Amino acid sequence: MEDILALFIPIVAVGGFFAWMIALSPVGRAYAERLKHGPAAGGTTEDHAELVETVEQLRREVAELAERVDFTERLLGQNQAGKLGKPRP
Repeated sequence: MEDILALFIPIVAVGGFFAWMIALSPVGRAYAERLKHGPAAGGTTEDHAELVETVEQLRREVAELAERVDFTERLLGQNQAGKLGKPRP
């Protein structure tokens, strides 16, 4: 039992030192402020609606770009087929 206790003393001391240093750092202070005031505001419904509209616009743009890529691939495929000629038997 004493061996286990002797093992935990330096672990607790070093861990406590690092916890104390983190608490004094700007990160520790920011975390303490967040705990004190609660989580940051999640935003309003207007912000949510704006984000939803932005995501929908990005989806439309991605779909349009996918159509353009498909068209370009078909066009290039036709050009390659014409250049290769007929397959040999």
